[in-house]
Formats: sequence, structure tokens, C-alpha cells
Amino acid sequence: MATLPSSDTTRDLSPGFIVALTDWIADWGRVTIDSIADLGRFTMFVLETLRWMLFRVPKPETLWPAFYQVGVLSLPVVALTGTFIGMVLAVHSYGQFEAMNLETRLGAVINKSLVSELGPVLAATMLAGRVGSAMAAELGTMRVTEQIDALTSMGANPIYYLVVPRLLACLLLIPVLTIMADFMGVFGGHSFSVYVFNIDMHHYWSNSAEYVMNFDIFSGLAKSLFFGATIALVACYQGFYCGAGAEGVGRAATASFVYSFVIILILDLVLNLQLEALYRTLWPDQARLL
Repeated sequence: MATLPSSDTTRDLSPGFIVALTDWIADWGRVTIDSIADLGRFTMFVLETLRWMLFRVPKPETLWPAFYQVGVLSLPVVALTGTFIGMVLAVHSYGQFEAMNLETRLGAVINKSLVSELGPVLAATMLAGRVGSAMAAELGTMRVTEQIDALTSMGANPIYYLVVPRLLACLLLIPVLTIMADFMGVFGGHSFSVYVFNIDMHHYWSNSAEYVMNFDIFSGLAKSLFFGATIALVACYQGFYCGAGAEGVGRAATASFVYSFVIILILDLVLNLQLEALYRTLWPDQARLL
């Protein structure tokens, strides 16, 4: 039968327990303070970037390289991803629709899912992985090698010359990349459905036109603007304030993708709720199909 510890044992354990509890509280307090400080610094970084972007447009020679890096070089990976996502949707959906004798409506599901949800999210994910990490690594290297400090010492604002062009490139070109992902996904889903599963092409497209509305396309493009701004701001912030050395640059690149992806998913949920409320406000008597 277990016995209670003696008073001497209780006195011996109490100091250790108090030390452990104190250390635990101190660790959580340090994490909380650091998180609040990082949030405040990120907020100031965003506000200063928006101030420069709204009141002074960068010169073309600083914009075109960012546009080329974000837009042109991202087209192949976005197009390839969109194509295979459309095919995967066709493969996964065909069995269930065939069991219900509704395989001709497969195009409505594929195309609506692509233009309203998968196209914007996948384009943003590819952009965060390919462009966001590169931005964070590039700016982090400039911070480590003191190039950003050199710009400041010469009287140039590094946010205006380094951050604003990248933000504008992501903000303006991610809708184009989203359209490319949507188009290639629709093409991939159509090719697999019509030429592999032998679905009638006329009914495939007529059902798509019936269920896919202009609001779905608008909602996907609207969400992509928020995703693009998130990728640029998070990536540039991580690069601007990265740690010292090659390890700090690597951590900044990794944190850029992880934080961007998490924020994109949270934004996707919030924006979907807001867009659904907007649709019900504008068309209260019209039900959303699918």
C-alpha cells in the first residue's frame, strides 16, 4: 500500500518543483514577448512598405527584373501543376459520378473546384515555394553581407528599392498565374475526361457552363491578390531580419515558405466565408450550385 511522503521528502522536492515551474513560466513569457515584438515589427514593416508603394512608384529598371522573376519564370511550374491537378480531379471524381450515372456533370465539379479554390491556392503555393523562398534568401544574403546597410548609408531607402518592386510583382502577376493554373487545369481535366473516360464533350461543357458562374472566377482572382501580397510581405520580412550567417539565410528561406503557406490557408478560410456572405447579400434568392 502506497504511503504519503514524509515532510522531509516534501521539503526536498518543493524547491525543485518551484524552480521548474519558474523556468516554465519564464520560457513562455519569453516566447510571448518575442512573438509580440515580432508582430509589431512586421506591422511596422508592412505599413512602411505600403506607404512607399502608394506614394512613390518604383522605376521600371527595378520593376522589370522582379516581374520577370515572379511572372515569366513561374509560368512553367504553375502550368504543369494546374494540368496535373485537373487530371487528378478527373480520376478521383469519375468513379463516384459514374456510380450515380452523372459522369457528364464531371466537368462542372472539376472546373468549379479549379477556378474558385484549387487554382488560386495552388498557384500561391507554387509562388511561395519558388519565389518567396528565393526572395527571402536573396534579401537575407544582402542583410548578412551588409548590402542593405550600405543602401541606408548612401541615403537610399532599402524598402523602396528592394521590397516595393517585389510586392508589386507578386500583387499584379499572381492573378495572371492563377488564370494560367485555371486554364491548364481545365484543359487537363477535359482531356482526361473526354479522351480517357469517353465522356460526351457537349454535355461536359454544357454542364460546366451551367454550374460555373462568373462569381466563382471573380472570387478566385480576388483571393489570389491577398495571397500574392502575403507571399511578398512575409518573404521580404524574413529576409530583411534574418539571422547571421548562412544558417540564418537558410532559416529565413524556410520560415518564409512555412509562414506563407499557413497564412494562405487561414486567409483562404476567412475569404471564403466573406465571399459566401457577399454572394448571399447580392443574390439572396439564388442558391449556390455544387
